[in-house]
Amino acid sequence: MKAVLCKAYGPASSLVLEETTDPVAKKNEVVIDIHAAGVNFPDTLIIEGKYQVKPPFPFSPGGEAAGVVASVGESVKHLKVGDRVMGLTGFGSFAEKVATDAMRVLPMPDDMDYVTAAGFSMTYGTSMHALKQRGELKPGETLLVLGASGGVGLAAVEIGKAMGARVIAAASSAEKLEVAKAAGADELINYSEVSLKDAVKELTNGQGADVIYDPVGGDLFDQAVRSINWKGRLLVVGFASGRIPEFPINLALLKGSSIVGVFWGAFAAREPQANLENFQQLFAWHSEGKLKPLVSQTFELNEYEAALDILSSRKAVGKVVVKTR
Repeated sequence: MKAVLCKAYGPASSLVLEETTDPVAKKNEVVIDIHAAGVNFPDTLIIEGKYQVKPPFPFSPGGEAAGVVASVGESVKHLKVGDRVMGLTGFGSFAEKVATDAMRVLPMPDDMDYVTAAGFSMTYGTSMHALKQRGELKPGETLLVLGASGGVGLAAVEIGKAMGARVIAAASSAEKLEVAKAAGADELINYSEVSLKDAVKELTNGQGADVIYDPVGGDLFDQAVRSINWKGRLLVVGFASGRIPEFPINLALLKGSSIVGVFWGAFAAREPQANLENFQQLFAWHSEGKLKPLVSQTFELNEYEAALDILSSRKAVGKVVVKTR
């Protein structure tokens, strides 16, 4: 099979596309013939050794995929050869085949295509877990989403609306905010032009947001912690800005607020039943038209460098997907 390989840490330009050995399913695994793979910000980190997961060399990036089950391990009961599936692989999906833990793989809904499914698991799985289990978002509350046009941010906007929240979308340009508005955002903030803290205060009559979804970190986190309501929850999703911020703990005391970590991959592994229930709800919302995943760009497998560069430059809106067949 063909696979994009990382043989030493470095930028996307250091990767190679080569023929390699087909994977074999262990007893708790399935092998998937990949049709499409989602491209996510962690993929740009894992190839540079900056992500919490560090696979042995050589490995393929690509943390999620959609395709057809080619073989199953002896202990796998819920999937069979020929099933259309989607799932979180962690890495390995920039290839024609991947072997992965069967508990992280779900049958695809009949009304979803491979390209959409390839970009669904990580963004919607992360945002659903963040807003439901970690943020405990309630109908009528105000949700502030930073990086609202990116993959996880756009998913958070849609899920927040489906959960009955008032959604404030924040992004760095008018074009990105239009994407968030089309996804259902109630209010928009361009934080490249105005103070995030002041704008949130103005939109909430001085109260602040009840739940803040932050995949950006850096300077925006510093403003976000000062934009939170009494008993608010700030969800730490990622650090796309590149700087991991420090939190002045006195602000949590003054606001009775919480800083809550979000690590969907660990949640899915530790609480598979709760994760399955999350996806059952997500699939239902998708069928009802409440979730409309935006895949803004697709690339062929040999265009992996361009696909990864789109993410590392933070120019992507919605999802970017690599097609493998």
